[in-house]
Amino acid sequence: MAQWTSTVGAAQLARQLRGQQARPLPPGVRKPPAYRALADGVRLLVLEGRVPVAARLPAERELALALSVSRTTVAAAYEALRAEGFLESRRGAGSWTAVPAGNPLPARGLEPLPPESLGSMIDLGCASLPAPEPWLTRAVQGALEELPPYAHTHGDYPAGLPALRQMIADRYTGHGIPTMPEQIMVTTGAMGAIDAICHLFAGRGERIAVESPSYANILQLMREAGARLVPVAMEEGLGGWDMNRWRQVLRDAAPRLAYVVADFHNPTGALADEQRRRALVEAARSAGTVLVVDETMHELHLDPDVTMPRRVCAFDPAGSTVLTVGSASKAFWAGMRIGWVRAAPDVIRSLVAARAYADMGTPVLEQLAINWLMRSGGWEEAVEVRREQARENRDDLVRALRRELPAWEFEVPRGGLTLWVRTGGLSGSRLAVAGERAGVRVPSGPRFGVDGAFEGYVRLPFTVGGPVADEAAVRLAAAAEMVGSGASTGAEAPRTFVA
Repeated sequence: MAQWTSTVGAAQLARQLRGQQARPLPPGVRKPPAYRALADGVRLLVLEGRVPVAARLPAERELALALSVSRTTVAAAYEALRAEGFLESRRGAGSWTAVPAGNPLPARGLEPLPPESLGSMIDLGCASLPAPEPWLTRAVQGALEELPPYAHTHGDYPAGLPALRQMIADRYTGHGIPTMPEQIMVTTGAMGAIDAICHLFAGRGERIAVESPSYANILQLMREAGARLVPVAMEEGLGGWDMNRWRQVLRDAAPRLAYVVADFHNPTGALADEQRRRALVEAARSAGTVLVVDETMHELHLDPDVTMPRRVCAFDPAGSTVLTVGSASKAFWAGMRIGWVRAAPDVIRSLVAARAYADMGTPVLEQLAINWLMRSGGWEEAVEVRREQARENRDDLVRALRRELPAWEFEVPRGGLTLWVRTGGLSGSRLAVAGERAGVRVPSGPRFGVDGAFEGYVRLPFTVGGPVADEAAVRLAAAAEMVGSGASTGAEAPRTFVA
């Protein structure tokens, strides 16, 4: 059986190869042979996630015609890629991209840093901000006042507190998407929601299409559930979703689920417009794929002139294709582990029935706190505090990076909590190691890809501002100097990219 899960056409690959930014060769280094330059170009596209891992490449003759080179050149390039572990082939099945064995995903950078370490280390691993006070305290006090009637019950509400389900449903209805409380299940954070969805819809060995890059913790959750991840490359910068690629992957791979973050995508910050949202729903419906839409960043539009498009579920009025996941963790506070799923009533019933084997329900006190916030108007005020904080941090971080690391490339998103940064040809994995020596914790790009892609990137969240943002950039520059000079970081020698 073939090991590839998507395909790359000859014309598409040729455009990507020609579009690579030429990098000057070091003094005294000769221009590589044509086959070597082609192999290096394909390798870079794989490492940066522009060509997914496990993507079937065009036949040698097809690519030679598209690039106007000899078939011998393409054959030699493919052979070099096979020797380096970036290509696998099988007679009758073709050749598909791979990442060399022995390159495990880095395990550092996303787990919360212990509070006792915060004095000496700047933590850019977690995209989470402190609670927006006084709203957390007020919400908990309000919840305590409403707790006594619930204390006289068993306390188990597998679908969530009826009052909170109604409140969340009313908020969707208020945005022009008629919703009943029977369409809502309250979960323990967005991770709990997606874990429940994966276990219900995608058993071990099932395919799940994911953006490439995508949110690292969700990718790991899906791997541990036994899913086969099918990456769909995002466009450069804030370009977002390439619908031709999505249609092709959904048609060819026929994944059971597809996971997307359409609102200020984590990690790139891209925002899908209404045309792409409609097209994603139509493509998923045509392929028989369930589209899981992560809306945890939906309310974090940071610039005042941003007009938010309609939610993705607005393009699925029958509710047969889109499952929507929301959360209080990003918009309010990560310590408030309240999430929810919006779906058709029969799907919600199935999720609730299956939940008894995982957890009995979400903590009552936290549900009461979120319900109090939404009912009192405190939610809107708290989220506005969060937007202002994230906006100031974003602007401070951007200024500091441009001053200290002018060779690093990024586009500034208009919302969300993260900046996706190309590191000037340095290895993101080695920067993560060097960063800890320099006193700054940063997650490397491969954490956000499938099987080692995005080696030349890091993700930087908007969690620090002012002098701390300045110091973080200084420490990142020191880490970059270590990696660029070949200084020991406790890992193997740094790798730079030469296309």
